[in-house]
Amino acid sequence: MKFSSHVWDQLKNKTCDELIAALKKDGWDLRKTSGAKQTWKAPDGRRIVIHYHPGRTYGPKLLKALLIDIGWTENDLKRLKLIK
Repeated sequence: MKFSSHVWDQLKNKTCDELIAALKKDGWDLRKTSGAKQTWKAPDGRRIVIHYHPGRTYGPKLLKALLIDIGWTENDLKRLKLIK
């Protein structure tokens, strides 16, 4: 999955709280918490582990990996109001 530079410019400053709010809005459910690790499950059965540190942002490599695992497209990011 490849995002354009204007998308990355908007995503790089998103905190983990904003990402988790978008997961909830998209129908993902929190299944398990163990320390800073949160396991989320999508309505279609996909799972993802988010390292939760309030107010912190993710580095570009981790953010890209998370977005690939979540499976959001640019249209999904717009629908969830993560980008304009």
